[in-house]
Amino acid sequence: MDKKVLDWPSRYKIAVGVARGISYLHHDCIPHIIHRDIKSSNILLDKDMEARVSDFGLATLMEPDRTHVSTLIAGTFGYLAPEYFDTGKATAKGDVYSFGVVLLELLTGRKPTDETFIEEGTKLVSWVKSVVREKREELVLDSSLACCPADEVNLVFSIALMCLEPEPSRRPTMAEVLKLLEQIKSEKVVKDV
Repeated sequence: MDKKVLDWPSRYKIAVGVARGISYLHHDCIPHIIHRDIKSSNILLDKDMEARVSDFGLATLMEPDRTHVSTLIAGTFGYLAPEYFDTGKATAKGDVYSFGVVLLELLTGRKPTDETFIEEGTKLVSWVKSVVREKREELVLDSSLACCPADEVNLVFSIALMCLEPEPSRRPTMAEVLKLLEQIKSEKVVKDV
């Protein structure tokens, strides 16, 4: 099967679609739904590249007045928030972290447990953060994004880093993430007018 390289508009559209789906689960459903397994293989795309979050096998219902659900650790290595391993508590902020990993996949073209990371004993998130500390962010972006609008790509990259904050309380909610992502195109339209 030939791999199709996604252009920037498709990647951006996927990011917004997934953010919209997770935001709906977290904020609009009563009880709220924590997916617990946000990853690229659980994102379905239709012929128009509209993203749909799928596979709710690990999803957990959470009443609006609760902050977490205690549960057995489940999910996919490379996407799980670090605090989940320590506490066994599923939270909406854990899904935000996993979404940040998906954004990194869209931006880097690499999987969270890419074979190149196994040799280094690391994973995508720690590799990206080390490159950011060295202020060499351009090294992490997929080379096929070189001719894309740098301002848009950089804004999505900064949103991914917000989602990947080690401290859950410093991560935005999915409603905030969705708003930030949607503003990227709406601000560009205003600038172009």
